[in-house]
Amino acid sequence: MTERTLVLLKPDAVARGLVGEVVRRYEAKGLDLVAMELRTIDAAMADRHYAEHVEKDFYPPLRAFVTSGPLVAMVLEGDSAVDCVRAVNGATDGRQAAPGSVRGDLSTSNRENLVHGSDSAESAAREIALWFPGLA
Repeated sequence: MTERTLVLLKPDAVARGLVGEVVRRYEAKGLDLVAMELRTIDAAMADRHYAEHVEKDFYPPLRAFVTSGPLVAMVLEGDSAVDCVRAVNGATDGRQAAPGSVRGDLSTSNRENLVHGSDSAESAAREIALWFPGLA
């Protein structure tokens, strides 16, 4: 089933020069790049993106991190894109992610974990509309 998903390459991925490597991994899995933009976001955009987490204890440091520098927002398309991206990304905690995944190979922490991928088709639709309204 062809679908679209949103991916964010967080400020640590950009600062460490890993954008090309991470994009290469998605493309190697057969996903097509539909849109990509380098952005720096503010707290309001972070709050809209992470709306379900705003009241959680872990959110304030996450908001500070995601707004700390440029990130790359992109839309990928392909067969089961949401699940495929999540598999390529690996477990949220980079210290526990499987070798071969983006986080397993390249991330060193739980919070600064390089990437965000939509967790469902519904989330992907909401996130794509937020980040790339012209594609929604």
